[in-house]
Amino acid sequence: MQILKNKFIRFCADVLILAALFTLVQYFITTGLLNQYYQINLASMCINIILSVSLSLINGFTGQLSLGHAGFMAVGAYASVILTQMLGQPFIAGIFAACLAAGVCGFIIGVPTLRLKGDYLAIATLAFGEIIRVTLQNIDYVNGPAGVLGITKLTTWPWLFAAAVITTLVVVNLINSSYGRAIISVREDEVASELMGINTTKYKVIAFVIGAMFAGLAGAMYAHFFYIIKPETFNFLKSFDILVMVVLGGLGSTSGAIIAAIFITALTAALQSFPAIRMILYALILIIVMIYRPQGLMGNKELSRQTFGRIWSGRKNEHNRN
Repeated sequence: MQILKNKFIRFCADVLILAALFTLVQYFITTGLLNQYYQINLASMCINIILSVSLSLINGFTGQLSLGHAGFMAVGAYASVILTQMLGQPFIAGIFAACLAAGVCGFIIGVPTLRLKGDYLAIATLAFGEIIRVTLQNIDYVNGPAGVLGITKLTTWPWLFAAAVITTLVVVNLINSSYGRAIISVREDEVASELMGINTTKYKVIAFVIGAMFAGLAGAMYAHFFYIIKPETFNFLKSFDILVMVVLGGLGSTSGAIIAAIFITALTAALQSFPAIRMILYALILIIVMIYRPQGLMGNKELSRQTFGRIWSGRKNEHNRN
């Protein structure tokens, strides 16, 4: 009974923190304290959080190297725009269509390719991302290389916040479930997992499809915030950006993926006028992380209120001893 009570108290505290954060940002936007520049960066942070957390499920927790996440984002972006702009459907329908289309693509590419391992899987997913990009360039219905212009801005702060929170909650709860333990076992030792009777291909496909669905959700948010989508926007470099966030944050840490997404977005905004320097810094960050902290900033650990409580208690005890 006490355990359930403690869980309920922690849940209420988390809800209050999220509600306070949402209300504070919404107040800043409504009063104009956050101008258009900061609102764009805020939207980019939320979209990158969705992308990094969803890719962390595939690369970090499942241990599969996917380099085609931008392809799923492109599928979601175009699917949502087709429904909202060309077929006149509401935004929520476009979001569901984006998740469904990306999830179906994830299943189609995941079933054959997830039997591969290591570099072979990375090459296959990279090829998928390029196939999606080139295919979109040759479809006249979506204006080919020119992309779709003048997309109605339907993505607002409530949509962005809800999408980021839902993505994080789904991934965290999945990892903490029996399915999550099976997924992590695949990462730790796939051969041992198979010997224990775990259908490794099944759990890899589940993680891949869920990750792809949320990448599609990020694509829908992106398309209806930035007014324009082009196939070239979702090239290999976009997948590389997302991969950097996951590796920097720590393979196997959702909080690390969130922290890295916020950091990389802020760094990108600060270096907007110097795209070449941005790529050099990305490479340097990866090299430094791989040398001095190969497990990433957070490794496989998670930030929580309990973590801060332990840190505070440790410092307080040390102060008392002194």
